[in-house]
Amino acid sequence: GGITGGIEICITFPTEYVKTQLQLDEKKGVTRRYKGIVDCVRVTVREHGVKGLYRGLSVLLYGSIPKSAVRFGSFEEFKKRNVGPDGNLTAQRKFLCGLAGAGISEAILVVTPMETVKVKFIHDQTLDRPQYRGFFHGVREIIKQNGLRGCYQGLTATMMKQGTNQAIRFFVVESLKELYRGDAHSSTPVSKLWTGLFGAIAGACSVFGNTPLDVVKTRMQGLEAHKYKHTFDCAVQIMKHEGPRAFYKGTIPRLSRVCLDVGITFMIYDSFMEFFNKLWTTT
Repeated sequence: GGITGGIEICITFPTEYVKTQLQLDEKKGVTRRYKGIVDCVRVTVREHGVKGLYRGLSVLLYGSIPKSAVRFGSFEEFKKRNVGPDGNLTAQRKFLCGLAGAGISEAILVVTPMETVKVKFIHDQTLDRPQYRGFFHGVREIIKQNGLRGCYQGLTATMMKQGTNQAIRFFVVESLKELYRGDAHSSTPVSKLWTGLFGAIAGACSVFGNTPLDVVKTRMQGLEAHKYKHTFDCAVQIMKHEGPRAFYKGTIPRLSRVCLDVGITFMIYDSFMEFFNKLWTTT
């Protein structure tokens, strides 16, 4: 899981950068900083070069390895403990294993501090005088200004987002694998191409299912998070000042990233598991 996460984030990070910038681009008067996806890329490259699209990559790279390890490790453990006597996992238990086992576990242990720092780094780049000089300097400044709590902004929204993310993704992937095999008890291997396709479908389902939570989470972790009293207040203010469409800001770049992310992740994870199973015999 850890190796999988590191490879995946290096491939897909620019789409995550654009998604986050669009979600942070609040409506102020009648103008916004970015007109859309292409304009966001153009402005970033013009002002910071191509490397600007990778602002905050180090944060996700450091975090994606333990995040994926916790995600897959927790899911497999919950799955092992919830299979029935016949070795089958019911639909409800698949959803629960993804929700609590993978999603909430990774949100608390890894994702919230990682996402908070990432969002602040990306948001910081839009300022006239960016204050963070690098990963360790940025983390030190965040803790200095806000304490350790500063790394856990938006915890509730992140738990909701990650919980629903993984509940949807693991449920869809496991269900599609069973459908492909034609028998819930079959151990027939699923080809990597089909696994990647199933992952992409699962990723799309999670994007359309919880992007509003992702927007709220991003705002709660930005440099202007202090103006929101709590998660619900953030959602109310977005609706009041920007309308319902604001809850789907960044959907297209998020869709492109997540479909790649989940498809690649499940393909690589299954490949590593097959490789490790050849190295080690388990009972």
